[in-house]
Amino acid sequence: MKQKKEVKEKAIEVTLWEAANKLRGSVEPAEYKHVVLGLIFLKFASDKFEEHRDKLIAEGKEKYIEMPEFYNMNNVFFLEETSRWSYLIIRAKQNDIALLIDTALHTIEKNNKALKGALPDNYFSRLGLDVTKLASLLDTINDIDTTKDPKQDVVGKVYEYFLSKFALAEGKGKGEFYTPKSIVNLIAEMIEPYKGIIYDPACGSGGMFVQSIKFIEAHHGNKKEISIYGQEYTNTTYKLAKMNLAIRGISGNLGEKAADTFLDDQHKDLKADFIMANPPFNQKDWRAENELTDDPRWRGYDVPPKSNANYGWILNMVSKLSDNGVAGFILANGALSGGGEEYKIRRKLIENNLVEAILVLPRNLFYTTDISVTLWIINKNKKAYVRSYDYSPQRNYRDRSTEILFMDLRQMGEPFEKKFTQFSDADIQKVVNTYHQWQTLNSIGELQFAPIPEFCYSASIDEIAKKDFSLVPSKYIEFVNRDENIDFDEKMQSLKSEFAELLKAEELSKKELLNVFETLGYKISGL
Repeated sequence: MKQKKEVKEKAIEVTLWEAANKLRGSVEPAEYKHVVLGLIFLKFASDKFEEHRDKLIAEGKEKYIEMPEFYNMNNVFFLEETSRWSYLIIRAKQNDIALLIDTALHTIEKNNKALKGALPDNYFSRLGLDVTKLASLLDTINDIDTTKDPKQDVVGKVYEYFLSKFALAEGKGKGEFYTPKSIVNLIAEMIEPYKGIIYDPACGSGGMFVQSIKFIEAHHGNKKEISIYGQEYTNTTYKLAKMNLAIRGISGNLGEKAADTFLDDQHKDLKADFIMANPPFNQKDWRAENELTDDPRWRGYDVPPKSNANYGWILNMVSKLSDNGVAGFILANGALSGGGEEYKIRRKLIENNLVEAILVLPRNLFYTTDISVTLWIINKNKKAYVRSYDYSPQRNYRDRSTEILFMDLRQMGEPFEKKFTQFSDADIQKVVNTYHQWQTLNSIGELQFAPIPEFCYSASIDEIAKKDFSLVPSKYIEFVNRDENIDFDEKMQSLKSEFAELLKAEELSKKELLNVFETLGYKISGL
């Protein structure tokens, strides 16, 4: 007797993505994501509304079922009849379904202050979606039961999956609204945002906040002890972030509007306990020549150069940290060793004992660029970790406040979506354990950390000063499989000179060749 082959059931998010992608037609991913995610939100909000409505009826409170207050007090969005999924699904094949959906989303936003500026605005009518395809998409989303298992964040999983897929689809230079989950997980596990204020100055679709809440839940903390503040420049991405928080019941202050963090700071007086961020890399012309030159965020430091915003982002975050605040953020590797104003700012950050750890990450972690980038940890109170232990002043230990931990993670990661890399859970655990061991002494005041060739090293401020305040990890970490006598900066300068000489030689050969042809009576243009 033949055994039936077991067919593995696809996850709902995978099934939904495949269905939605087939129906997309000619609409660009950048626009289509607002269509699909708007509908997913609408289904989620309706399911929650209907669930709470049934509960009110069961409790004998039927006369209150059309009163918004009895929904809002339980963090449920109130929906008028024309905004409910049941109203839309029975009209899915009507020619005016796109207008009905736009109206439904507009009405929900109008009736719920927490959703102000969050939902897609007039997307369905404007894009001229095929009615048959739109009806089919509605039917597909109708299969999601968002309330079936309260312990499973079904709609959150779908939303996260779709954000990552759209970021992949939009590709280089366009998917900045999404930071890959394994990077966000790494930052959260390192800085441990248990309670207090969390801030992200370039929050994209809100992934840092979502992962912070997941970290708290995974470690049995209380998410009510967290306050969320963020800012986002792009209006459509601002909407994604507000929706992302709303479907998970996370309240957050993302400012009154989408706005430039430098030119229109929405949280001027904020002091955050934790900052998690992935700001735009190497942003050019972020301010005019004489603009923001006396901004209080740079007080005590040089003004960041207008040619590159990297140090503008760093100083913005430093200025927002509370006295014991910790920040984990991603920057392009160029910030580790730049000259000019960047050098002066970096040197002062190091001398002020604010830089705690520098981790160079593998290539191909991001969907928008294939370059290797760096994770910075800035800590306003590096001594706080050793203070928590009862140790004798006579014990032999090194004060971590005068050291910086360097880590090289370029050999870590596993393949993801064929051409990308992501950190495995084991990778994250290894990095986090190393970092936390470096931070603390054990119960009898002994160090738990030792440098590991090709992986990690703890450098003193004096060592870093001797390297002219460079934060390039390879200057400090021992590489046993390489020639220790190689000075890589010197090698690069040598290669640069050799390349320049090759270009000169090529130019000379070209001139000589042209002269030969001219001698023979032929004139060649275009060379």
